[in-house]
Amino acid sequence: MNKILTLLSFIYLFSACSSEKERVNEEVVELPNSQGTEDVATPQVKFFQYEGQAAYPDAILELYTPLGNQIFKPGKVPFEFNVKNFPFDLNETKEFKLFNILNGGDPAGFYSPIFQRDLTEGSYRVVAYLVDEEGLALKNFGNYVDRDFQVGDSRPFPYSAEPYLALNYPRSDQVYESGSEVVIDFLVIGGDMKLDGLKVAIQLNDLSYEIDHMAPVRVENLPVGNYQVKVRLLRSDGKELDGPFSSVSKDIIVR
Repeated sequence: MNKILTLLSFIYLFSACSSEKERVNEEVVELPNSQGTEDVATPQVKFFQYEGQAAYPDAILELYTPLGNQIFKPGKVPFEFNVKNFPFDLNETKEFKLFNILNGGDPAGFYSPIFQRDLTEGSYRVVAYLVDEEGLALKNFGNYVDRDFQVGDSRPFPYSAEPYLALNYPRSDQVYESGSEVVIDFLVIGGDMKLDGLKVAIQLNDLSYEIDHMAPVRVENLPVGNYQVKVRLLRSDGKELDGPFSSVSKDIIVR
């Protein structure tokens, strides 16, 4: 009886692990002639996602400081967050779990929910979010927060109710080893992709892919070379949104 239970447990665990890595929405993309040759067989470039449950769906990230359109003097600007329903004990993992993006730049990780950043005069939009064990942004409502504020004599961003993008991966000039997956991990802030009729268009040089929900997109078998990754937030009819953060571009290297 114990052997049967052990076998059933093993089968259950194996099937659970396998289902977590099941590919969905896979699409094979043809390489342009300039990136491949007719005489040499090259692996097919594939875009896909892994099917699986979102981690920490009940995690809450609250931003106490800055307040909306709060004005600070140039220099040390304080940030204070409150984290709920999420394992934020960094003494053991020593890994960043809280990230900030300022004005569409690369994410910066922090070990503490209370810190300061040295900022010059200007208008700022911060997007803050929690990440899972793989470093991917949590995507349920409440897992992330955004806020506009000013430093010095600067005007607020013009009001806009349009959703916009925050890009967790890739980072600027990120290097990938040949054969590894390139991950494009994004958040759509201020809107619901289904309810608002939105989609995200991803372009790597001449290769393109579209997705209508928030999920990390994986790219397999990219040939060695330099790539510009462009991520754009579009209406379902293909029209790009007007906001300053409706598109993000990063350069990456596959070697």
